[in-house]
Amino acid sequence: MFIIAGLGNPTLQYAGTRHNVGFEVIDAIADKYNITVDGRKNRAYIGKGMIGGSKVILAKPQTYMNLSGESIRGLVDYYKIEPEDELLIIYDDVSLDVGKLRIRRKGSAGGHNGIKNIIANLGTDVFPRIKVGVGEKPENYDLADYVLGHFSKSEKEMIEEGIKQAVCAVEKILEEGADAAMNLYNRKAKPKKEA
Repeated sequence: MFIIAGLGNPTLQYAGTRHNVGFEVIDAIADKYNITVDGRKNRAYIGKGMIGGSKVILAKPQTYMNLSGESIRGLVDYYKIEPEDELLIIYDDVSLDVGKLRIRRKGSAGGHNGIKNIIANLGTDVFPRIKVGVGEKPENYDLADYVLGHFSKSEKEMIEEGIKQAVCAVEKILEEGADAAMNLYNRKAKPKKEA
């Protein structure tokens, strides 16, 4: 069984913000696989279903971003899963261009408070994650204001494509493992050769 958790902030005022991209990916997976995410467990909305041959629990922690680990830890304990093999966290990343993905099997929080709290609560940084780029913060912008802001019209299409790609990346991880997904999605664009 896999727990797939998207990070975000509850309440309508945060819907559609950069920081809530994790929630949007969970919603897209739920739509594609007809999984209803309206159950409540360990301060998260959850939904159970199947993706390919894998049993999954989709989760949207409701603790607010900076305390995501409290909810995730509760789910990991309740369902008795191994974070390094059966947990997948999806969240926003300001160091990636809008809609770009980066998949990792482990690593530091990189300044992301939600991930920092998950690492603190789990006592490990070894768990797969999909980072979805939300673009770099403009100069002289407060980081909190930026990630709690909305995408511009021109960015909307890119983030929608990124969300679709993240759903495909989840499927790849479930079917073939994180390494296969990393090989597919972490490649740098090759510079075009001069003619």
